[in-house]
Amino acid sequence: MLTLSSWFRLQPRGPDSPAFRLGPLLRLASGFSAGPQGSAPGAELPVIRIPHKTQQRAEGRLKGAAAAAAGSRALRLARPGRLLIMGKRPQLNQHAGCTFGKLEPVPLVSKGWKHRKAAGDYFVINNMRSQPPGLAEGEQQQEGKKGPTFRSLGLCTELRDALGTMGISQPTRVQAQSIAALLRGRNVLCAAETGSGKTLSYLLPLLQTLAAGRRDSRADDGPSSLVLVPSRELAEQLQRVARPLAAGLGLTVQTVGGGRGMGKVKLTLSRGPIHLLISTPGALWKALRRDFVSLRDLSYLVLDEADTLFDESFVDLLEDILQRSQIAAHPSETRGVERKAQLVVTGATFPGGVGELLSKVTDLGSITTIKSKGLHHLMPHVKQKFMKVKRTDKASDLLQMLKELVAEKAGAGVLVFCNSAPTVNWLGYVLEDHGIKHARLQGSMNAEKRSGIFCTFQHGLIDILLCTDIASRGLDTQRVEVVINYDFPPTLCDYIHRAGRVGRVGSKVLGTVLSFVTHPWEVELVQKIETAARQKVILPGLESAIKQPQKQNIPELLKDQAELSSECPVFE
Repeated sequence: MLTLSSWFRLQPRGPDSPAFRLGPLLRLASGFSAGPQGSAPGAELPVIRIPHKTQQRAEGRLKGAAAAAAGSRALRLARPGRLLIMGKRPQLNQHAGCTFGKLEPVPLVSKGWKHRKAAGDYFVINNMRSQPPGLAEGEQQQEGKKGPTFRSLGLCTELRDALGTMGISQPTRVQAQSIAALLRGRNVLCAAETGSGKTLSYLLPLLQTLAAGRRDSRADDGPSSLVLVPSRELAEQLQRVARPLAAGLGLTVQTVGGGRGMGKVKLTLSRGPIHLLISTPGALWKALRRDFVSLRDLSYLVLDEADTLFDESFVDLLEDILQRSQIAAHPSETRGVERKAQLVVTGATFPGGVGELLSKVTDLGSITTIKSKGLHHLMPHVKQKFMKVKRTDKASDLLQMLKELVAEKAGAGVLVFCNSAPTVNWLGYVLEDHGIKHARLQGSMNAEKRSGIFCTFQHGLIDILLCTDIASRGLDTQRVEVVINYDFPPTLCDYIHRAGRVGRVGSKVLGTVLSFVTHPWEVELVQKIETAARQKVILPGLESAIKQPQKQNIPELLKDQAELSSECPVFE
């Protein structure tokens, strides 16, 4: 029990302390208790009990002082050197060498951002690397090792010459592992961060396999290989990459997409033998239903941007397409008269249900999984800034930001993401009123209007592109230096893809991501991002959901894995 005397001893000393002010009262009380004769010398003071409410207040103050002292020690995050997280309040800055455990309380800049008075606060996640983490060459040189080359991976001279023309001389880590596995006839699931070179990782072995004469295609046989992508823009971009590579090998590349009528799709599919067909799921499904094309002679089936293809809007079409294909369950089935197609699945994020659907068309044990270390992490080479703004100030803040970018970084590509097509159109009218040249790209546009808009942006004719998430998946944006999330993305998966438009392999500038944060549900996502950055862990809820195979020949699988390990470059 806390007595009055012990309570006095806990108080600070000095002329302004409670003990000094109440000293005479205590002596008076002790005199009354001792009687008129006074107290004997050396006698102890009597115990005076204090009210329970006063005792609770005193104990609460002591606990609060102890917690404040402990909190001040825990918030000492800034040390001499480089800062990982830097904000408006220096006491919440975090040094790059400081890490929090999973069960350790993490101080957040965005903790109070749901309050209206938090407007104007911000924090920055600084880039800790000077190049994309997918580059194998730089890491190998730092370790004193010689990295793999396209020649050592077994690519033919024609492809190496075409890559040299494109300015590509060294494979990334993902490309080195995927090319070696695919050339041996494996089914591959490639899970790697955005901008790591996943497109060439499947395109190069695909074209080399077709050029090797594995199939002598006729006009009525259907395509020899198929690549499914979620959007027309991505299909057109992939065609621009594939045709220069295929030209030196004498292979043909065709692209079909929705929104332009089935008559044009039928005409494209009837143009002689097609070695590589690039298509969106909707257009291909309609062509299959009308018997415009057959998939019985496929050598390769590629699912690019798998997280979007396995979304609810595509999954039924995708399942029907997979059921019409014959997928190999072993490398030996890719050879001979009754040969089947190799399956390639690529993506930067993988949602639940991927393994369940793939298990319907092939044995999951036959799939070689290639996973990068940076999968589902925040990109360490891209600077990311989060700003708490009022909803009414977003447009004016964006205008000021774009004017500064145009003045300071003339010719730099800027992507401004919105969550809906009406917002893109409204924001476009605002920019027009202020004389800011830009282009718009959103899903409600017709095919003729959408065609070529992104290509115009890529060639530098337009520097500012207002867009929805249709531009966040797979599109090559090497000239983009700034990504602005005018509307914060609805999911962490969308944030990864939007941020992946900068800092890509081959980009001259690593780039910056700027995000406006307005609504309470956006604050919750930002808090998850900040927590993952401070703890240096993957973003929550983005774990891969590939299930273990139900049936597999264990000795044969172990033998295949050993053979693959002996030929695939290994990166720790």
